[in-house]
Amino acid sequence: MKHRDTSATSETELRWRPAPLVFMLAVASVPALVLAIVLGRWQLVVFAAPMLGVLATAPLQLSRTKIQVDGAGVLRCFETEEVVLTVAAFVETGHALLRLHSESVAGMESRVEETVDSGTAPAGLRLALSAPRWGRYPVPMRVTALSPAGLAVASVQLPAGEVYVYPITDPQRMRLPRTELPERMGTHLTRRHGPGVEYADIRPYTPGDQLRTVNWPVSARRGQLFVTERFTNRAADVVVLVDTSLQAPGPASDSLELSVRGAAQVAQSALQAGDRTAVVALGRSPRWLRPDIGRRQFYRIVDTVLDVGDEHILTEGTLAPHAAVPIGAVVVAFSTLLDTQFALSLIDLRKRGHVVVVVDVLRGPPFHQGLDSTLARMWQLERTAMYRDMGTVGVDIVPWPEDTRLDQVMRLLPDHRRTVRVRR
Repeated sequence: MKHRDTSATSETELRWRPAPLVFMLAVASVPALVLAIVLGRWQLVVFAAPMLGVLATAPLQLSRTKIQVDGAGVLRCFETEEVVLTVAAFVETGHALLRLHSESVAGMESRVEETVDSGTAPAGLRLALSAPRWGRYPVPMRVTALSPAGLAVASVQLPAGEVYVYPITDPQRMRLPRTELPERMGTHLTRRHGPGVEYADIRPYTPGDQLRTVNWPVSARRGQLFVTERFTNRAADVVVLVDTSLQAPGPASDSLELSVRGAAQVAQSALQAGDRTAVVALGRSPRWLRPDIGRRQFYRIVDTVLDVGDEHILTEGTLAPHAAVPIGAVVVAFSTLLDTQFALSLIDLRKRGHVVVVVDVLRGPPFHQGLDSTLARMWQLERTAMYRDMGTVGVDIVPWPEDTRLDQVMRLLPDHRRTVRVRR
């Protein structure tokens, strides 16, 4: 996947400084002038005069010069995927000879494919960029300018664009907890009778039944009309809830990697099933995205999780907004469960009547130096007690251990869940 947004433009006014040529002329002319005065040799004055004339006109050649860098704006790609960024530098006002240089970006690999020095054409650079880990990577460029006479130089760093790298998700489809789905056609098989392909039952014909549902072999044997009932398929509303609270250094901070990859996998699986999917991030910079379907919604959701883009809605408070969670939606949360405010938001969602499932992304005690075996065991018992307490209010929690796929973790959810009907 490679996606390019509209181009971005950066411009700035250059601040000139003397070029190395100025110092070379000064080193060559000043000693000759001093010797001419000391020795009284007019030939040395003739030798130094042209260089002194050039040095005298150097300040007059410094004009107000403004340059402009045109980049690709925002580029989007997946991890380890290579994307090409084309950058060009122009002289908007004034005169200068330009050259572009790529700057190193932490965590990103870059390779220069083509370089164009400025003559009559603008200075250009073609870079091949790739990153092994998801995230947002700004791409700066170093522009060096030389005055037409070669007596002044300038150097400035300007942004040429940004690269949004999306995580690669597991293609395994995930099982959602069983709940009453809204009246919308989808792919999830329910126990309700209606349009579908799975056989449910046979009943006598009643006025209003469609003729295509008549089971003619059974009707012929029994002497009256019978129709075949089938289980209907419905679509779900899935809301991914991500805990972005400030975490202590160590395993708790490292769990953000699991949260991002888990949220992306839930969104991908739900969208592939035709479900409306939304995302809510609570903690630092609370934000949410409206539920929608389609492939583009996946990139909107990941943008919201990574806190990039401009399609999500900023909010305040510690609870999920009502507009962000449709009635009857299934909420899948990713959290370390160390923040009390996030736990209260889960309980609030359950009180609204939603099915709430939490994936515990914290693996082990949240201490950087580790714990004694006895203290670690006590910590584990406390977490188990918290799982039980949250389960009593209807919030199911499942751990995500190492070497386990997320779809395998979701299979540990209970098959039946008693829903709560709440008006709002």
